[in-house]
Amino acid sequence: MRSLLLLLLTVVLLATMTTPATAAPPVGRGGEPGNGPERHLVAAVDLPPATTAARGENRPEAVQGYPRRTLLREFPEHPTDRSIKLGLAPYHSLAPRLNDLQRRSDRISVEVVGQSAAGRDLYLVTLTAPETPAEARRQDAWREKIEDNPAAASRDVLLRHAYKAPIWINANIHGDEWEGTDGALRVVEDLGLTRDRWALELLNRHRVHVNLTANPDGRVAGTRANANGFDLNRDFVTSSQPESRVMRDLVRRVQPVLVLDQHGYVENTLIEPTTPPHGQNYDFDLYIEHGYAGALRMEQAVRALGHPEAARPEIPFRDYEPGVWDGWAPIYTAQYAMYHGAVSYTIEIPMRVNRGDYDSQPVTELRRRSGINTDVVEATIRGALSYARDNRASMVDNQVEVFRRGAAGEPQRHVPDGIVPGFGPEDRYTTEFPRAYVIPAGDRQRSGPASARLVDHLVAHDVRVKRADHSFTLSGHRYPVGTYVVDMRQPKRALANVMLERGRDLSADVPTMYDISAWSHRLLWGASVDVVRSGRLDVPGRDVVAASPTGSVPATSAAGFALTLVDGEDAAAANDLLGHGVELRRHDDGTIVAPAAARATVEEVADRHGVRFTPGRPGGTPLRPVAVAAAVAADELKALRDMGFNVRPVSTTLLNDGFDLSRVDVLFVSSGLRYDQLDQEARAGVDAFLSRGGVVTRGATGARFAADTGVLPVRAVAGKEDANGVVEVKDPKGHQSHTFVYAPHWFTDPGPGVEVVQRYGSLVAGHWTTRPDGSGGQGEAEGQAAVVAGTSPRGTRAVLFGTEPLFRDHPKGLYRQVADAIYRTAQ
Repeated sequence: MRSLLLLLLTVVLLATMTTPATAAPPVGRGGEPGNGPERHLVAAVDLPPATTAARGENRPEAVQGYPRRTLLREFPEHPTDRSIKLGLAPYHSLAPRLNDLQRRSDRISVEVVGQSAAGRDLYLVTLTAPETPAEARRQDAWREKIEDNPAAASRDVLLRHAYKAPIWINANIHGDEWEGTDGALRVVEDLGLTRDRWALELLNRHRVHVNLTANPDGRVAGTRANANGFDLNRDFVTSSQPESRVMRDLVRRVQPVLVLDQHGYVENTLIEPTTPPHGQNYDFDLYIEHGYAGALRMEQAVRALGHPEAARPEIPFRDYEPGVWDGWAPIYTAQYAMYHGAVSYTIEIPMRVNRGDYDSQPVTELRRRSGINTDVVEATIRGALSYARDNRASMVDNQVEVFRRGAAGEPQRHVPDGIVPGFGPEDRYTTEFPRAYVIPAGDRQRSGPASARLVDHLVAHDVRVKRADHSFTLSGHRYPVGTYVVDMRQPKRALANVMLERGRDLSADVPTMYDISAWSHRLLWGASVDVVRSGRLDVPGRDVVAASPTGSVPATSAAGFALTLVDGEDAAAANDLLGHGVELRRHDDGTIVAPAAARATVEEVADRHGVRFTPGRPGGTPLRPVAVAAAVAADELKALRDMGFNVRPVSTTLLNDGFDLSRVDVLFVSSGLRYDQLDQEARAGVDAFLSRGGVVTRGATGARFAADTGVLPVRAVAGKEDANGVVEVKDPKGHQSHTFVYAPHWFTDPGPGVEVVQRYGSLVAGHWTTRPDGSGGQGEAEGQAAVVAGTSPRGTRAVLFGTEPLFRDHPKGLYRQVADAIYRTAQ
């Protein structure tokens, strides 16, 4: 009987394999013939017209099989593309090369999955054995089953043996870390053209997806950031950039079991897994065994190259002290992908060719280094593919188990010491998942736009949210119809929790952190969110595809329509009204009132921005459109413009070049402007402005500008430079809220006319220690002024922030503080 069952299973499995195509034998990379019969190469064919390919609108439906060919639009030659000097592939060469490869191989498919900030196409290359539409549907159904019904997937024998486990290679996310693209291209060409049996079998058992250059704008310009000035490898749980949203959607769509994110440059080569702290929401037992063993396989592949410069790869988990290269924040590609069930790695290739080296080293030396780096990229990819092929069933099982535990609401497993060499108590980070999060509707919700934004964001990240069809009671609270519920018994509960939990104070756990160690969409995005710790959850409702509209206007109001600034979207609505010529008035409490006669425009704006107007009241002072000169970082510039302010970038250089402040209402200073470096004429212009205009400052640069110009009689004190986190704050009436800090400041010795807007409370989550001399710690900051406002003796209206209210486009619930400061200082 057992033999008969095995025979039947073998027949079914063979039926699922792709029928080989007939073709002429190819020549592999380097001109060497392959060593096995060719099964999947097709003769050159004409690709179908790409009438919508240039806009990324021809994404394949699930009914399509593979290959999925796209005739890519070809970009003009860009002779100053910074990759050319390194002997690497310039961006304009990629489309012709990919078009040619699609003609030569039926294992290579290319799609345009979006555009960069500057409008360049983003290419997803998929390597897999050909699939009929029916076979592709079967694979898609299995992938969906793994997430939607993991308990059943764990019992599905055919799935376990015939599912083509997806692998995702992400290349060139930092634009001036080029070689990930070139190493990946080598692998694409080889797997697409080789006759090697091992490679052909790999593509029968896997789909390999390659995001060929995640940051083409940075690749061309030779910059780490994209064209908007954002570091894309800090943007995953915020998704502020088009490239980040493409990567987010790829992870969700592909659902990879293995992810490599190719970076540079760390001497010898770096291969994760990371040091502690490890994200407390991970099912770490399902990651670390494959994570560590896969790293060893890649290390072996890199050493086999024989390059002395890459002879001793570093695995942070094994080789570094805690905190040096941590796995805490979900802002990075690798750490984010783990919440989708992947075994993921950041790879750092060894030889620096960017920044100062790019300009100081001879071209021959740069090309020698980039050649070594490309070899290392290729080796890590091949090592990872080898490991995935050998451990495919176990890796699929583990992804299924991640989702099964989440859907069942099971607690995290204890990870025993020694599960891999070196694992001990310092590696063990866990959490207790709540039963649900509730995003109230009605009067219990402080901001309709913020709640809708949060819900849409969660859904975009594949977090399941339900909208209640009826009112209900939960944990003693009565919630109205339309309330949103995030049931934490769902496959990707870890992703839901890492975005909605408050986080953890890591200050005593590790001496340092690689980057930020706190974020919280619940505490920082402006929406009211309740936590349900335990109990039965029986809320009738339906799954959310998009949040419901939130805008409203009173039926009547003779005194006009009032807008309270509780969110940045309220500021965007006010600026929208001003842009339509509506005469607004602002009260001392910050409320903005539009006249009753403007009702039609108010209704249009309420609908567009989702904001809530209430009955107005007489009085207030006129509020006119505000022109802001901003010496700020890229994230702050985006946030200001998103709120609808007329922003003109400024800097020390621009002021010295004659920038005219006479038509500016507010000067916002946080980066790139030093009063003591202005020439005599520019300084006179700033002095003249300060006698009539308003000033908003933030951070060390802002504090220095405020001190140099004497805008307010206070003393700024700098906290520890790498301190960051979510901190409680209180206003003068004792109302508590939360803010975000990075390299925080506080203000002491306030003189006449200085008002304390917020005071620091305790650190909620993050990492904030003292300097070696004991200064700069959170204990010293607690109770001190975090934000101050007032008018200087010369008449300058000013607001000084010691916090980070616009940081990386993330703490959206704090934006309204900045908007209110701008309106306040502009009057």
